[in-house]
Amino acid sequence: MALLYAKTAAGRQEIEDRGRRLPAGLRSILLMVDGQRDDTALRALFEGLRVPADALQQLTAEGLIEVVGGSVEPVATRGLSSGREQDPALYQQLYDAMSEAVRRHLGLKGYFMQLKIERCKDALSLEQLCPELLEAVGRARSPALARRWWQETQTRLAAGGEVVQA
Repeated sequence: MALLYAKTAAGRQEIEDRGRRLPAGLRSILLMVDGQRDDTALRALFEGLRVPADALQQLTAEGLIEVVGGSVEPVATRGLSSGREQDPALYQQLYDAMSEAVRRHLGLKGYFMQLKIERCKDALSLEQLCPELLEAVGRARSPALARRWWQETQTRLAAGGEVVQA
C-alpha cells in the first residue's frame, strides 16, 4: 500500500489544544503521523497502542490527517472482458459502474476521470482504465473502499447481473 499520511491544520490544532478529546490510542497515532512514515509503519504501532484497526481512516474522516504521497497497490483484474471486448451489455454495465463510482467517491475531483471513461469505446478499454480509477478512489476515500468496490463490481459483472451501487 505505502500511503504517506501527514497532519492537516486541524490535526496540528488538535495536538495543541486537545479540543476533540480523542481516545489516547488515536491521539498517539496522530502524534506519530509525520509525513515520513507510511501506513504500513503506522499500522505496526497499532498493536502496542491498543488502537482500532481503522485508526487511520478514523483520523482521516475527522479531517486530522490526509494522504500526501504514496500509491495504492495495484488491483489485479480478472479479465472480465476476455472474449467479450465488444459486448455492448458488458460495456454499458462497466460504464455505469465506473461513472457511478466517480460521481459517488470523487465528485468534482473526478471530472478528468469521467472524461477518460467517456473516451472508452469498448469493455476492454474501460477495464484497462479501472486501475487508474481504483487508485483515484483509494486516494480520495480509502484503499479498502476501492478494493471492495472493484471486487463487488467484478462479482456482479461475472454473474451477468446488473451493477447497482449500494
